[in-house]
Order: sequence, then C-alpha cells, then structure tokens
Amino acid sequence: MQPVRAARAFGRLVADKEDTRQVFEIMNALAGRSIDWGYQRLLETPEGGQQAYAQVELSDRLQDRDWLAGFAPGTVGAAYLAFIDVRNLSAYGLADESRKVADSEIEAAHPRAWYARRIRDVHDIWHVLTGYQTDALGEACVVAFSLPQTKSAGFGLIAAGGAVQFMRARTGYPCGRAVLQAWRNGRRAAWLPGQDYEALMAEPLEAARRRLKIPRPSVYEQVPPTVRNAYLGGAG
Repeated sequence: MQPVRAARAFGRLVADKEDTRQVFEIMNALAGRSIDWGYQRLLETPEGGQQAYAQVELSDRLQDRDWLAGFAPGTVGAAYLAFIDVRNLSAYGLADESRKVADSEIEAAHPRAWYARRIRDVHDIWHVLTGYQTDALGEACVVAFSLPQTKSAGFGLIAAGGAVQFMRARTGYPCGRAVLQAWRNGRRAAWLPGQDYEALMAEPLEAARRRLKIPRPSVYEQVPPTVRNAYLGGAG
C-alpha cells in the first residue's frame, strides 16, 4: 500500500535527513492527483500556458553555469548560484536522486511528467525565494510552503512529520510555528509553479519576493542556526 510505503520512507528520512531519495519515495507514493491538478492549473493561465507549450527542461537550464554566471549581483539567478555553490548542489544531482525511485514515471515523455520534473527542479529556487536554508528545519519549512502550492500530500507528510519531530525535541524555540508560518506563506503567495523561471532569474531578488508576495521567514529566523537540526532522530 502506498501510505505504508510513504510511512516507511519517512522513517528512513528521519533517520538520515540527507537521504534525498526518501523524499522522492514519499512524493511518488502520495502524489495522488496533485500533478494533474497542477498541470491543469498551468494551462489555465496565459503565462503558464506558454510554459507548458515551451516545455523547457529546467534541470538543463539550471545546470548551465555560463547562463547562471551571467546574472547581475542581487538577482534571483545570482542568489541561486551562490546558494548551490556553497552547498555543492546541482540540478542534475537532484534529478539523479529522483530517478532512484523504482516505479517513478518522472522521466516519461509526457506533459504531466514534464510538470512533475518542473516541480522537482524549482526546489532550490524556492529555497532562495523563501529564505529557508537547507538545515532540517529549513527543509521542513520549504516543503510546508510547497504543500498549498502543489496540493501534494507528500509535502504534507514531510512537513507535518518534521514539525512533530522538532516539537518532541523541546528545543525551546518556535520550530513548529516556523513550519506553520511557512505553510501560511505558501497559501498567500503567488502560484510559483506557473512562473517563467528564465525571466524570474533575472529579477532582483527582493523585488521578486514582493511581486510574488513572499514575506521574510520571521519565525524561522528566531531559531538559532545551531538548533535548526535539533530534531529527534536523524543525523544532524
């Protein structure tokens, strides 16, 4: 059963928060109709329809370092390049992890599979836009933000499970409230899956956040960096 599969994958993710494959196991198991919903919504907006027609593979674009290096300081693109460089991340690395899921159809030659790849590939851009880092709390917050944006129950499981782990750890800081705020921010923000990401990367970061109605992660910022991995279970 898919819920059981997702629960087991979440247990492995709690044990090792760096095991990105488990994220894709969860997302695959609990995708439901979220991809259908998102792709249909994409078609219902002029900008989204253009993106669906062009079907740009964002992983290829985001792997192009010459393209990324051409963005001016202070832009989304420059912030993204700095974000992935300091963490030794890459768009292809994320894609490779998603391919480890045995029964995934994410690489299929189908419009909905392209949309699923799009959601996968923008993950680190959403980190940049929202201001959440790649510590355990930051990841929980990004997936909480992603839940109302994508309607994927997989994001809901990871976000809720992460919040519970932090609350059980009794850090004395508002970790659970940080996750809740991220979910609320995701509800109030513009719909990010429909954005033209090639154009977005050239925008000044702060201007893009204002346009997309993404506020500062004020509750997350109240949690010291040394505490943001202090959840029960898992390497940190």
